[in-house]
Amino acid sequence: MSAKILTSDVIGIDAFRQDPEAALATSGQGAVAVFNNNAPAFYALTAGRLAELLALEARLKRPVSDVALEETLFEETPVAAPIAPPMGKFAIYPDWQPDPEFQRLAALWGIMLREPVTPQELASFVAYWQAEGKVFHHVQWQQKLARSVQISRAANGGSPRRDVNAVSQPDDNIPDGFRG
Repeated sequence: MSAKILTSDVIGIDAFRQDPEAALATSGQGAVAVFNNNAPAFYALTAGRLAELLALEARLKRPVSDVALEETLFEETPVAAPIAPPMGKFAIYPDWQPDPEFQRLAALWGIMLREPVTPQELASFVAYWQAEGKVFHHVQWQQKLARSVQISRAANGGSPRRDVNAVSQPDDNIPDGFRG
């Protein structure tokens, strides 16, 4: 079995057990890979090297920006975190939502949507695919939604479908040349 060794300083477990401090003192990077039966068993670190690694980890956890915002800018009420889509493939569920930047993603996929997806279009899409019972990744669901919206809007002149429950407004203008 092959293993990746993460340091250039290597020592056998018997030699390490006899004098661990000397083994660490001779290491150039403050880390030693301790082998047992020609395979790495564990790594030993000096206190200085451990402090460097912990400082590096803490620095990587901090935000990249050095801009600090005043606490007064934030409201006291907590904001509900958006629900992350499930990992891997999943069947679509009633509360499924595309990403907030869905229109930009659709443009990257070659589908230009001039208006955001309406709740009716999303509900129709979810209802159809719930009945189908297919499973796809979140990105694949978004691609299917983009294509579905593109096709339905193309059939309707490029705009979202009108609400069938909306009451139309009569036109009060009389065209020129019309006798009424």
